[in-house]
Amino acid sequence: MAAAGTAAGSAGPEPMPSYAQLVQRGWGSALAAARGCADCGWGLARRGLAEHAHLAPPELLLLALCALGWTALRSAATSRLFRPLAKRCRLQPRDAAKMPESAWKFLFYLGAWSYSTYLLFGTDYPFFHDPPSVFYGWKTGMAVPRDIAVAYLLQGSFYGHSIYATLYLDAWRKDSVVMLIHHVVTLVLIISSYAFRYHKVGILVLFLHDISDVQLEFTKLNVYFKSRGGSHHRLHALAADLGCLSFSLSWFWFRLYWFPLKVLYATSYCSLRSVPDIPFYFFFNALLLLLTLMNLYWFLYIVAFAAKVLTGQVRELKDVREYDTAEALSPKPSKAEKPLRNGLVKDKRF
Repeated sequence: MAAAGTAAGSAGPEPMPSYAQLVQRGWGSALAAARGCADCGWGLARRGLAEHAHLAPPELLLLALCALGWTALRSAATSRLFRPLAKRCRLQPRDAAKMPESAWKFLFYLGAWSYSTYLLFGTDYPFFHDPPSVFYGWKTGMAVPRDIAVAYLLQGSFYGHSIYATLYLDAWRKDSVVMLIHHVVTLVLIISSYAFRYHKVGILVLFLHDISDVQLEFTKLNVYFKSRGGSHHRLHALAADLGCLSFSLSWFWFRLYWFPLKVLYATSYCSLRSVPDIPFYFFFNALLLLLTLMNLYWFLYIVAFAAKVLTGQVRELKDVREYDTAEALSPKPSKAEKPLRNGLVKDKRF
């Protein structure tokens, strides 16, 4: 069947489906897979792990070491680069407290998304234009190309660091619990997709998500820099407004349009055509569906903010996930940025 899928792919990319086709074909494939699974359960799961999961202990150790490296690098960048920059630019105290977090995330996501873009558009990988091809030629324990393995190492270790950062470094927000769940789900997806050699679809997932984080942190940085040194800077204000608009549009287009119609369609429907007995089909699709629901949850914040702007309740950009000053007494402050907090709280991402 994998060979047949490859042959079919040589005739040209399959047209992207509609939402209705996604639901109809994806749900139909899932029901058929459930009916055809005679021995589904923990026994099958244990056999699947033993037969199909390939993850060496040194690889996990390297992942953990890189996560520690990200944490150390963030600490150094915050104390030696971001805080001095905030002081030199004379940011307002509340903005100076939040700027290092946004600057750190902006730099990472910009680099990560640029690399994913290179893999999908600067090489021969056809995954973006032909998503079903992510399962063509799939084999247990197949080799992971080095360029994709590098992306997995960087992203997996960063999300390991991000779990710690959400709990102990970042400002605590109204959606921090959901953010923590998101980081755990993402890390599980990265590690398990690497172990089961679903790395091709993994690169597509990362590409479709990281662009929103780039635009979010870019917008927040311009919000922080538009009022500094006792004056208002129109260029940063304009960049913040344009960034907010671009962020809102890209969130819908990349995460709620392309992600389900490219990724979910490939994993729920096309995967079974190429590999009828593909391992952990329900596990991976359940996690990807959970990721979609979280994307919808955060999209509600975007819609809520847009509604407040249109009704005149908000006159300038503000993260609606932040606690009001009156609410800032109960949430815990950021430990890494505590000296600059000045008793104020918050803001954040994807």
